[in-house]
Amino acid sequence: MMNKLATIGEAAEISGLSAKMIRHYESINLIPKAKRSDAGYRLYNSLQLKMMGVIKQARELGFSLQQTHSLVDLWQNPNRASREVKQLAEEHLCDINEKIKELKKMKRALQELSDNCNDDENASCAIIDGLDKC
Repeated sequence: MMNKLATIGEAAEISGLSAKMIRHYESINLIPKAKRSDAGYRLYNSLQLKMMGVIKQARELGFSLQQTHSLVDLWQNPNRASREVKQLAEEHLCDINEKIKELKKMKRALQELSDNCNDDENASCAIIDGLDKC
C-alpha cells in the first residue's frame, strides 16, 4: 500500500480503526484531512495510514487524546528528544498506577460488602446497607 491511496474502508482495515474513528480523528485534526476522489471519497496516503497505526497503538495503551496528539507530533518530528517521549510515557504510567490503586480499593470494599451479603430471600442486604452509609 506504499503508493496506492486507500479509501476509508481500506484504511480502517489496515489500521484497525473504525471508519467512524478515522472521521473523528480527522475532525479534531489528529489525522490530516484526506484527499478526496472525484466522487468525493476520502483517500489516505501511506503516511496517514502509518499515523493511524500509531494512534491506534497509543489509544490501546490508554493514552488520552491530548497525549496521543503529543505522541503523534513527536513521532513526526525527526529532531525529537526521546526524553520527551519517555516523560509522556512515565506520566501515563503514574496515572495507570493511581487507577490501579483506586480499583484495588474499590475491589476490596465491594468484596467485603458482597462477602457480608446473605444471598437469600430476605430484604436485608449488607450491600444496600453498605451503600447507605450517609
